Amino acid sequence: MFDALQDKLGKVFDGLTGRGALSEKDVNEALREIRVALLEADVALPVVKKFIDDVRPQAVGENVIKSIKPGQLVVKIVHDELVSVLGGDEEPPPLKIDSPPAVIMMAGLQGSGKTTTTGKLAKRLKEQDRKKVLVASLDTRRPAAMEQLKILADQVGVDALPIVTGQLPADIARRALQAAKFGGYDVLMLDTAGRTTLDDQMMNEADEIAKIASPNETLLVADALTGQDAVETARRFNERLPLTGLVLTRMDGDGRGGAALSMRHVTGLPIRFIGMGEKLDGLDVFDARRIAGRILGQGDIVSLVEKAKLELDQAEAERVAKKMQKGQFDLDDLAGQLKQMQRMGGLGGLMELMPGVKNAKQQMAAAGVDDRMLKRQEAIIYSMTPKERRKPELLQASRKRRIAAGAGVDVAEVNKVLKMHRNMADMMKKLGKGGLKGLAGMMGNLGGPGGMGGGGAGGPSQQQLAALKNLGAGPGAPGAPKLPGLGGGLPGLGGKPGDKKK
Repeated sequence: MFDALQDKLGKVFDGLTGRGALSEKDVNEALREIRVALLEADVALPVVKKFIDDVRPQAVGENVIKSIKPGQLVVKIVHDELVSVLGGDEEPPPLKIDSPPAVIMMAGLQGSGKTTTTGKLAKRLKEQDRKKVLVASLDTRRPAAMEQLKILADQVGVDALPIVTGQLPADIARRALQAAKFGGYDVLMLDTAGRTTLDDQMMNEADEIAKIASPNETLLVADALTGQDAVETARRFNERLPLTGLVLTRMDGDGRGGAALSMRHVTGLPIRFIGMGEKLDGLDVFDARRIAGRILGQGDIVSLVEKAKLELDQAEAERVAKKMQKGQFDLDDLAGQLKQMQRMGGLGGLMELMPGVKNAKQQMAAAGVDDRMLKRQEAIIYSMTPKERRKPELLQASRKRRIAAGAGVDVAEVNKVLKMHRNMADMMKKLGKGGLKGLAGMMGNLGGPGGMGGGGAGGPSQQQLAALKNLGAGPGAPGAPKLPGLGGGLPGLGGKPGDKKK
């Protein structure tokens, strides 16, 4: 969603960081280009004006112009102001679900992804917060809305309120409250009805349900692809309902991202979650610093680590780590990493979270490198016999032809996979010996000076490296030049950084 804005800001910062000194005229020209980039990204005009007015006094100050690296200092000022616009440095507030049964009311227009988001949030509360969740659909108008929520509840393993045809939304809300109390549920989620547009009937119905349920949290679900319409929807809802937070859906779409940057400033409400895709695990906590990092091309190592933690099979990781430390890394291990990479969002999803990979992303797009390539590589590996996967040195020309025919590819593709495996085996052996120092060295080379796509991040921050250390996965660290299919490794598989071969 932020690709266009990221590219434009990257060009502005490339021009700044490439100079040894900056004049006030240089900074003013850069701010003018940033202003245009934000407006083209559909950021609300009052937000853009305040943003530029807040950045200008800091960016044209004496400290910047006399700085050793003035361009990088300007980037830092812009980054900090972006964080402020998106919600500030403080940690995202947790949901108020401590007093059972805590009621979460989901509101929003029809088609914004409200029911799917209800399922996603129920899954998150059940798996990460260990809560007993009951969901109830109050949407009596949209065909099969109740059945949809029932199916989602079954998929995520939570209970759904039994459907009683002919009941009014207010009666369903009362029945859901009773069921939650008598059933010993920690959280009750109410999925209210939506309309294609805001109207008094819908708002009156939502207001009545809010008075009956007295929700602990009232979350507005808004479609980020609708741009400033989403901001206006949030503002009008907030005038009628006691909203406590926002959820932006379709943040993986091709919209311009202006809604996310405008929402907090216009409504004064925190963005609690962002939805990515239709899969039920595609709901992330909104963190202003992480989003600002993505916009400026710094990546989001913390989110990458969290994804790896969720997908990581610890026993399998330790087994692979021990093999790596001995210099053993066969094609079965490579296939396992390719599978894990697909579970973590594929090449595109992971590249979005890595710092300093703007050029790599452009090269991948130009070369047609995508997630289909991972599946082809997996097909090549599984066209080999178990013995060949354990001992790649057995693969002579005739065997390679057989494998290529089995996978439906050319022999050259088989050779690429074998070369990638050799490179990864060498890298993993070095990392196994070097521990966290070897990992830090790789990560330090990732961004280099100006690693924010020209922004001068200088590679991952101490916070990002600390997150990697907490994950306990040394080998297979996320490095831009070290991706499967591009000659290298994968985040999330490996041993503890402190482990060394004895």
